[in-house]
Amino acid sequence: METPQLTTKSERLWNANFIKVSAGNFLLFFAFYLLMPLLPLYLKETFHSTKDVIGAVLSGYTVAALLARPFSGYLVDSFPRKKVLMMCFFLFFIFFAGYLLAGTLMLFFIVRTVHGVPFGALTVANSTAAIDVLPSSRRSEGIGYYGLSNNLAMATGPMAAIYLYDLTGSFDVLFVSALLVAGIGLVVDATVRLPRRQLLSDKRKISLDRFFLVVGWILFLCMTGFGYSYGVLSNFLAIYGKETLGITSGTGTFFLLLAVGLMLSRLEGAASLRKGKIVYNATIGMCISLVGYTLFVAVPDLWGYYGAAILIGLGNGHLWPAFQNMFINLASNDQRGTANSTLLVAWDVGIGLGVVIGGVLAEYISFPAAFWSSVAVNAVSVATFIVLARPHYARHRLR
Repeated sequence: METPQLTTKSERLWNANFIKVSAGNFLLFFAFYLLMPLLPLYLKETFHSTKDVIGAVLSGYTVAALLARPFSGYLVDSFPRKKVLMMCFFLFFIFFAGYLLAGTLMLFFIVRTVHGVPFGALTVANSTAAIDVLPSSRRSEGIGYYGLSNNLAMATGPMAAIYLYDLTGSFDVLFVSALLVAGIGLVVDATVRLPRRQLLSDKRKISLDRFFLVVGWILFLCMTGFGYSYGVLSNFLAIYGKETLGITSGTGTFFLLLAVGLMLSRLEGAASLRKGKIVYNATIGMCISLVGYTLFVAVPDLWGYYGAAILIGLGNGHLWPAFQNMFINLASNDQRGTANSTLLVAWDVGIGLGVVIGGVLAEYISFPAAFWSSVAVNAVSVATFIVLARPHYARHRLR
């Protein structure tokens, strides 16, 4: 249950509850990344799916998470966050068993799609809990460090998945492993103690702003564009590397380099965030990412493939915590869940569009066409941020 506001001891950045929430975040994303890089191959080898079908099937998870997140933001702002967190984590955990039982493409599509609902709600609940246990004086810095748990999962999860698959040749081993990891994360989060807070009154008028942070709409559009680029890249990376570049076992290394770039930039960027250079970090990050996406498609060899991984990691490592801070700074204290869900919805919309449109472009034109589309969308998002979003944020920020 939630406990009274913690005392002076919790003013440390790395207090016990922040460590536990970060560990829970690592475990939930580790379980997620155990499946993500190999699911396209699983669908192709098990159900003989084409690239556009793969894109449609995998997009269901993102669409479900997208639909769940606005409501989950409202739930974590309106009800005890610990209860919401536990319910979401349990559902996220138990749905991994469904992959073992899905013997047809249709059943797999249903399980995968419905699984996106607790995932979408859980990421909102857990990130909001992390903000709650951070001292306000170090929140900007703490948000950056919290993301390291996600990045560490991104580095180790795909590598572990590929190692397990190469060792066993069994996708069922991956499904069972993800189930166990998620179960451990559930236990860890169960020990977190959250501060007591004022819940939203049931009598408060229902409005759009309780489900979507309206004032952050321009940032939403920018993040959607960045999500599109990553959706195209991440979901078709393994097949592109194997079929076009002849890289049969480089997906794990790509994600490792990507995560190393993410972690390095988050560590380096924490000092800037502590000094309040949020917009600066966002601008630097998005520009570096744009160079990375361009390198990936313009230089179709090992240097471009792995060099892009590092650059995109460095860029996103600056970009993500900066954008999360901007969304939080645009929201009142009783809209933290809504701010987090709006940010994640933007990413989900972009990822979903990237998977579907990228799949169609790859199937009917070429992989380079799909990846060039990610460069174009990313460039438009960078321009939109510089011209429109920066002055909008300066006018409307609350802190």
